[in-house]
Amino acid sequence: MIVAAIPALNEEKTIAKVLAKARRNVDKIVVCDDGSTDMTGEIAEAMGARVLRHERSMGYGAALSTLFREALRLGGDYVVLLDADGQHNPDDIPKLIKPLLDDEADMVIGSRFKGDEKRMPMARRLGIEVITEFSNETTGLEVSDAQSGFRALRTSVLKDLMPAEQGMGASVEILMKARERGLRVAEVPVKVDYAGLETSSENPLLHGIDVLASLWKVYSIRYPLRLYGGIGLAAVAVGAFFWIWALQVFLAEGRLVTNLTLISIAAFLVGALSFFVGIILFTFITIVREFAEKRFR
Repeated sequence: MIVAAIPALNEEKTIAKVLAKARRNVDKIVVCDDGSTDMTGEIAEAMGARVLRHERSMGYGAALSTLFREALRLGGDYVVLLDADGQHNPDDIPKLIKPLLDDEADMVIGSRFKGDEKRMPMARRLGIEVITEFSNETTGLEVSDAQSGFRALRTSVLKDLMPAEQGMGASVEILMKARERGLRVAEVPVKVDYAGLETSSENPLLHGIDVLASLWKVYSIRYPLRLYGGIGLAAVAVGAFFWIWALQVFLAEGRLVTNLTLISIAAFLVGALSFFVGIILFTFITIVREFAEKRFR
């Protein structure tokens, strides 16, 4: 059984068309109405979808968590995530499902950069490329479209991929969890349609900041020593550079260059603080994980 899982917020203009096309390629449709103030939920119900409502908008990641739990309850074999704004073509669903059916992947991403990237607005494309580059560095995966909301997954992996992030950073968090659990991730090209989407109330800049902040948070939780240790080493290197420079001037001219000295001291302090934060976070997270493992054994 294939379940279409659709997060939706104020998409009354497009939700009916998305559902009408999706039902041709799936067995069940579940919509999470994330606090819409329009007729999104009512239209989805009238179209025969199972609608789960949030009383207020809780964010993309929260909607995914609700949809994942419902898909697990329904007991389907595969779940297809797609947006309700009409940018994804539900006729591409069989293309996403095929690598799962062929046992070639556990999660399949519908990549806009392998398909219709030329139809994507320039600002959107550049933003996604930046986020994808950071995502690949963080997750260790090599995907072309880390922010694609068009994905197919085996239902059996949903528990492992349940997002903790409530915002847009959930899309990258899922990739990181997939990498950590050794899941196979594939990409297929998909068609996109951005007609009318530029008037969306979602600010692209805030969207990007949200995702990058989530990347930083997730990475700092999972690899605190690597992140803050790296920052610390870089800061110490900068401090050493300016200290040597100041020392050379002092030995050559007998005067202390205040600016160089202050920069070196500040850099050393930042380095020491970064090392301290990394050690504290690593210790705290280790204790929490050990406690959780003992509690749930």
